[in-house]
Amino acid sequence: MRTAYYISDGTAITSEVFGHALLSLFPTEFNHITIPFVETSEHAERVNAQIAKTFSDSSERPLVFYTIVNSDVREIISNSVGINYNFLDQFVAPLEKILGIPAKPEKHRTHSIHEKTYDIRIEAVNYALANDDGSNTDNYDEADIILVGVSRSGKTPTSLYLALQYGIKAANYPFTEEDMGDMLKLPAKLRRFKQKLFGLTINPERLHQIRSERRANSKYASMRQCRMELREVENLYRRECIPFLNSTKYSIEEISAKILAETGLQRKKY
Repeated sequence: MRTAYYISDGTAITSEVFGHALLSLFPTEFNHITIPFVETSEHAERVNAQIAKTFSDSSERPLVFYTIVNSDVREIISNSVGINYNFLDQFVAPLEKILGIPAKPEKHRTHSIHEKTYDIRIEAVNYALANDDGSNTDNYDEADIILVGVSRSGKTPTSLYLALQYGIKAANYPFTEEDMGDMLKLPAKLRRFKQKLFGLTINPERLHQIRSERRANSKYASMRQCRMELREVENLYRRECIPFLNSTKYSIEEISAKILAETGLQRKKY
């Protein structure tokens, strides 16, 4: 199995994102190794020795994706025995020409406490935690979006991802068996925020599987219960014209991107 290295004198998040995006196009497995904060020549030399050992052990040259601001460190990594890809080199020069100004690279600019939106994202995460699972409905006027759906349909992880990645204040509210009755109705506490609601649903088979991992052989996890709850919430979404998404085949990243695309919510990441 070929190894892919993601190296940076910062967090290495950028090189990871670029590298993973490229490698995902190829139907094969890779051994992924991320090495952040390579900030000295000595550290860079040790990284090169690690890359060389990987090559020696596997007889395949590792792929090395890196984004390094420090010129001395960058020069060392660029001479590793791996197949080296410097993402910044690919784009900086053309952009300098188009924009008519030189780039001024700074370490940790994009993923640090000094990032302009850092405080916004932390506040959004705190909001998501404080307003998780319908635990607090008094602050819904502050919400950018309120995710609704049955238990285990993906509301909490999606709320946290929207907060951490995009600075979006996302509350979430669960529809439970007690809400169902003869026909599920939109609770009064949600109705005045109807324009902020976005529904999640999921295939009953997948919901049954997830719930069974938590409470096996319970009514909560039974296929019958799962089908009933999902039927009720989907009917509610259609009746109340609440936009919704089936999360079964999507990752949290994909769910969040689709929500943003459909609602037009503005990212607060940049």
